[in-house]
Amino acid sequence: MLSDKDLLSVIHTSVNAGKAILKVYGSSDFQIEKKSDASPLTIADKLSHQTIEKGLTSLTIDYPILSEEGKHLGYDDRKKWEMFWLVDPLDGTKEFIKRNGEFTVNIALIHNKKPVFGVVYVPVSDTLYVGGEDAGSYKIEKASEGNPASFKALIESGQRLPLYSSKNDCITAVASRSHQTPETKQFLDSLKAKYGTVDVTSAGSSLKLCLVAEGTADVYPRFAPTMEWDTAAGHALVVGSGGKVIYSTNSTSDRHLAYNKEDLLNPWFIAWRNG
Repeated sequence: MLSDKDLLSVIHTSVNAGKAILKVYGSSDFQIEKKSDASPLTIADKLSHQTIEKGLTSLTIDYPILSEEGKHLGYDDRKKWEMFWLVDPLDGTKEFIKRNGEFTVNIALIHNKKPVFGVVYVPVSDTLYVGGEDAGSYKIEKASEGNPASFKALIESGQRLPLYSSKNDCITAVASRSHQTPETKQFLDSLKAKYGTVDVTSAGSSLKLCLVAEGTADVYPRFAPTMEWDTAAGHALVVGSGGKVIYSTNSTSDRHLAYNKEDLLNPWFIAWRNG
């Protein structure tokens, strides 16, 4: 696994990627292109990818990197990876283009198909979410300020997640701002039938998983396409805060979302606050 020094370097890498994104965010030209799946790509995506690739390859241990904006090796090569980095340099490109601030930098370490460590950095608010199953999950505000001497000092400056506990008389759900579906509505209706009252909020990018990790939301149903790099870092944070991310409508299921599959498309899933 990673040393304290390397963990801190990963944090710095995520913040540096966020700074590269913000330089473009403040400009008048995003240099928008369309990828083969018709999703948007900006110069900010590319600059963030370059920053993260440089940071991760400088670590003491040289794990492979699978980035949304990098070279995608075939499964015959990837299936040999016991540990690797799974990266979305700019999660929420549509939100970035809308200038609503709801985009993130996602970096996850995968071990035997499980996300064991995750970093989600929110450039506009300078907020960092970091953690995993072994270390627990934390929220650090004003993450680019100060100069912590160690990874331990960094997380001690933050707040342990979850920040809020579930309410017995109400359940809060977070849904995608850009991908509402009939299946999502049906699921939310089933929650209303069970709990009586369901508060629903919307958010973009991996912020939805962060809201579950911090306890602001009890559940996040995703019945629309996502890729592995969209969810891995946030998944690690949810698990580190005591929750789970499963591909089942049953909250007691142990069918956890897995990574480094032959097809990098995720199945539909639900993130639950209480694991």
